Amino acid sequence: MTSAVLQDQGIRPLVLVIMGVSGCGKTTLAAGLHNLLGWPYQEGDLLHPKANVEKMAAGIPLTDADRLPWLERCHDWLKQRVESGQGGILTCSALKRSYRDILRADAPGIVFVYLQIPPDILLARLERRRGHYMPPSLLPSQLATLEPPTPDEHPVVVTLEETPADMIAKTVGMLQERYPEKGKPASA
Repeated sequence: MTSAVLQDQGIRPLVLVIMGVSGCGKTTLAAGLHNLLGWPYQEGDLLHPKANVEKMAAGIPLTDADRLPWLERCHDWLKQRVESGQGGILTCSALKRSYRDILRADAPGIVFVYLQIPPDILLARLERRRGHYMPPSLLPSQLATLEPPTPDEHPVVVTLEETPADMIAKTVGMLQERYPEKGKPASA
């Protein structure tokens, strides 16, 4: 997509990490934002080492040591996007602050978009999901690991919406308000 599309949305190019536990809608939101804004998009799950995927598929929670190579791959992608100045969107659970610190190291300006969804809805989504290696049995371990981003991290917090289109529109509205295109005032 062209820069004219970006100007139409009134958001300066950002590097976003769409974060939250499995089943919260990271991929849906990221794909929607990618289609609307035209920024490059990377599905973070595709950056997991094969051993991590096999472990999760077997219902075994990952350890911090397991996650480190994956977080480093995610960081490298984010840093390239920051350096390009053209924006980007990465899906990544980013469950702990220490994980988010790895992601944002030497990559200033990364914006975390936290999808905050009630656990019962998450479980229902995971039970309906097909073709993904993450079984519903790992949701409790993800919820136990989750450290929601704190105000000093300046997250964009998106709560459950009626439809994916509503979630995308709400997110775009928050981004327009917080990160207006340079030279344009923030919306009132």
